[in-house]
Amino acid sequence: MAEETKANVMRDIKVDKLILNCCVGESGDRLTRAARVLEQLTGQQPVFSKARYTLRSFGIRRNEKIAVHVTVRGEKALEIIERGLKVKEYELLEKNFSVTGNFGFGINEHIDLGIKYDPTTGIYGMDFFVCLTRAGARVARRKVRRSRVGFNHKITKDDAIKWFQDKFEGVVLAKPL
Repeated sequence: MAEETKANVMRDIKVDKLILNCCVGESGDRLTRAARVLEQLTGQQPVFSKARYTLRSFGIRRNEKIAVHVTVRGEKALEIIERGLKVKEYELLEKNFSVTGNFGFGINEHIDLGIKYDPTTGIYGMDFFVCLTRAGARVARRKVRRSRVGFNHKITKDDAIKWFQDKFEGVVLAKPL
């Protein structure tokens, strides 16, 4: 028998996807410039989001395009997460982590990510949302022989915090400073 026990590879946590969201709050030129920023950052074509209902106090109408977002997967997602966490100095709050094991944070200026400042574009903030998963999560989404992911295999808030601390040597604060 082997003296060393190998860790179960099915229990390893990995990044499923990264969603970058840039909400401008109005349609038009500012929104297209925000889309250009996301395209520069990811190299993918972003998607526009529409307002669900009219808010006169904000000056937006129903079905008006007000935000732009993009979903990134794989190695590129890890690279962009690394750049975003560098801006946050690898410090997140405990409330940034959800019960289902995902986490998100926001940055105020996209130029902190290493994109060169362009006066015609301006400065945009954006939200990062990271979805974590384990191998075998597809059984809940596939069409044939669909099943449930067991409770022990689901990612909890504590699992996500431990993964963040191990992977990025990050610090999780209980309350903001």
